[in-house]
Amino acid sequence: WQTGLMDCCTDCSVCCCGMFCFPCLACQVAGDMNECCMCGTSVAMRTLYRTRYNIPGSICSDFCVTTWCLVCSVCQMKRDINRRRELGIF
Repeated sequence: WQTGLMDCCTDCSVCCCGMFCFPCLACQVAGDMNECCMCGTSVAMRTLYRTRYNIPGSICSDFCVTTWCLVCSVCQMKRDINRRRELGIF
């Protein structure tokens, strides 16, 4: 991952969006990945993203992160997408 799970200060706008309009952020992530809006918060979305960019981890860790830290999980994916866009690798 380009940022840590709770690395809110690296992009406060993403964090604020996640805190105050979580469904909007989930739809943004799903849209960025060309998936259905309802899939933005799923373990499958996190696993797909991690697999696509060869990020180390497991489905078990993805499940745990999305179960206990759902908002942070989606924020982390959105921050990573934004960073990869800046670098031209998304």
